Amino acid sequence: MKNSIKELRRTKKISQDVLAQRCNVTRQTINAIENNKYDPSLNLAFNIAKVLGKKVDDIFYYDKGDRQ
Repeated sequence: MKNSIKELRRTKKISQDVLAQRCNVTRQTINAIENNKYDPSLNLAFNIAKVLGKKVDDIFYYDKGDRQ
């Protein structure tokens, strides 16, 4: 699963640390999600979407090129 968190964060001028605090996770968790090393729980995905003012479907998507 891919995501557009980094781009949305930058547009809203929110650091990884601020997003992490608002979602009650560590900055490392946000970094891992942004770099597609970790898929968030459904609850965390909804929290991230809420903080970024988007729908989950607008942030997370399946990349058909992935063969995992």
